[in-house]
Amino acid sequence: MLNSVNQPAFFIFKCQQSAPPGMPKPSCVKADAPETAELFQHIAQSLMMKGIIGTVTPVQTGCLSRCGQGPVMLVEPGHTMYVGLTKEKIDRIIEEHIIGGNVVQEYVIPDELWGEPVAPASIAR
Repeated sequence: MLNSVNQPAFFIFKCQQSAPPGMPKPSCVKADAPETAELFQHIAQSLMMKGIIGTVTPVQTGCLSRCGQGPVMLVEPGHTMYVGLTKEKIDRIIEEHIIGGNVVQEYVIPDELWGEPVAPASIAR
């Protein structure tokens, strides 16, 4: 008999892009802000402490193309981009969105910086 493994209810994609010091482009993991490098680990530890790591998968990603709003993470399903992250904001997002089912609107990227997704079929050559 096979052991079944449930699919995750959520994926949390956390940008781990780090620009070298002196680069003009902002990044989600900043050399001059050490706490930004700790955010992914904080997500994973928080999910473990709440006992929900089996149903929520944190994923380290490269650039999510919203560098000026960083640190950022994308929660799927829902296509919800959270910006300006701190450990405190992540705790609230896990509690209210991931567990409670309510998007934390005040941390969501503004519409003018995110907009609606563009269907690949509409621009394919």
